[in-house]
Amino acid sequence: MNEDERRPIKALTISNLPAPVAEALELEKRRRGRSLNQTVIDLLGQSLGVEGTRSNGLGRLAGTWDEEDLREFEQAVAPFEQIDEELL
Repeated sequence: MNEDERRPIKALTISNLPAPVAEALELEKRRRGRSLNQTVIDLLGQSLGVEGTRSNGLGRLAGTWDEEDLREFEQAVAPFEQIDEELL
């Protein structure tokens, strides 16, 4: 089959989905903050090795910090910026 003959699947129905799989999908959907449809598409793409479908789930957090959150974070990690002279 050549590229012109391939057509994308417009809909896919899955029957008899085991309860543990359905529960895991629901949890993953919530974790990602995406629709069930998009979650399944992403998971299928990842399991099949399709490029561009990986997500670390952090996208939903982008842009959620305000200036106070940033200051608190910078204060919390400041000790990690210091060099321990005994290790030199």
